[in-house]
Formats: sequence, C-alpha cells, structure tokens
Amino acid sequence: MNAPGRAGVVAHARIAAAPGGALPVLRSEAPLALRRTRAAGPWAQVAVVGAMSAPLGGDRLRLTAEVAAGAALRVGSAAATLALPGRAPSEPATYDTALAVGEGGELRWLPEPVISARGSELHTTTRVDLAAGARLVLREEQVLGRAGEEPGRLRARLTVRRDGRPLFDQQLAFGPGTPGWDGGAVLGGHRAVGQLLVVDPRLADAPAEARSLGGTAVLTPLAGPGALVTAVADDALALRRLLERGAGYLCRSR
Repeated sequence: MNAPGRAGVVAHARIAAAPGGALPVLRSEAPLALRRTRAAGPWAQVAVVGAMSAPLGGDRLRLTAEVAAGAALRVGSAAATLALPGRAPSEPATYDTALAVGEGGELRWLPEPVISARGSELHTTTRVDLAAGARLVLREEQVLGRAGEEPGRLRARLTVRRDGRPLFDQQLAFGPGTPGWDGGAVLGGHRAVGQLLVVDPRLADAPAEARSLGGTAVLTPLAGPGALVTAVADDALALRRLLERGAGYLCRSR
C-alpha cells in the first residue's frame, strides 16, 4: 500500500508454513506478489513475483516467513530484484526480510540476485531466528550494475540466531562513496558477490572442512552447526556456479 505523504511504496508480504505442505498464511502486498508453486513430499513452495518495478528510492518493503515446527518451506523468486532510482533520489529504498524456523523445521531461501542499477540506493536486511533443531539453506547474491553500467549503492546485512544465540552477523556495502569497495580486499574488480549459508544440527558432529573452491570462492565452517560459502565473480552466472560447487561439497559431507 502507499503511505500518505511518502514518495515511495510501503508493503509487507507474509508467508506461514505448517507441516504437510500447508500454507495457512500467504499474503501478498504489491509489489511483492507471492505464488504457491508445485512441490513434492512434505514441502510447501512459494515464488516471489514482482508485481511492479521495485524497489525504487523511498520504497519500504518487508517480507516475513515463518516455518512451524516440523514444517518444510522452499522460497525462490521468479526473476532478479532490480534496484532503481525513484522519485526520492536522496532517500534509499529498504527491503527487510524476517525469517523464523521452528524445531525440526527446514527453510530453503533461494531468491534470484539483487541487481544494483546506476543511481539507485538500496539497504537490505535479513534476520533469521532458528530453533536448536531447525535447518536452513540460504543464498544471497548481489550484482553491481547491469551490463556495462556503473552500480548504484547497496548495503546488505545478514544476521542469524540459533536457539536464541548469535550464529552469524555480516554487513556488506558496495558502490560509489563506500570506502574500498572495489579494492583487492573486497571485490577486486569483480561485479558479482554472494554467499550460501547452511545451518544443520548434523554439522555439529561432522563439521564441514574449509576449502578453496577456486581463486575467488571459499567454503568455511562456522563456530556452530553451520557452514558458509562466499564467492565473487565477473557475472551472475559465474557466481551461481561457484555457490553451487560449494553446495555440492556440503551435500556430500552431510
């Protein structure tokens, strides 16, 4: 819905998954359209479809997903999220995601990349709360600029808590005005960056082994039942291949 007196759009979409593939809550709010898609077994599956151009400068978007104890949910998106300048160029867009997974539940959060177009400014936050026996596979990918285009400004923070305790907290910032973002210690001239986070109680007894996945990707065990694959690449396709390579190692180790 549009908020009175604001240049942007304010929207909050919600998903709730229950055991047996049920979706007791599936509430869309433009520009965030949620569509149930076919899934087998105990899984519920949802695709996020952009119902209009967003996020634009000044937009305030929020997406909430709750996975009940013993439930299983997969969430993807129909296309990349394209951040564009809006009617309030001095005001960033925000996209907040809040995820919660109950005991014995599983969430696979696998959206398509966020693309930061020239002149845009987007702040994203993803907050995850996991029960002790919950499982999570979460992928984030950012692409800095469209083909041949300078990027906008992008800030992304991901925090994960497990059993009420911090497990992971990371903030990334890229684009004009961000110190060192394109230097050798950060992107080193690459234009795509991403991570794949896996949290699984089984990794407590058999932790993933740290390994290089090529010159620009690495798999790292976390101080808890989890592992992280991080990568930079020249483009979105090369980035996805690196993250999938890391996922393959994790699947073999579980």
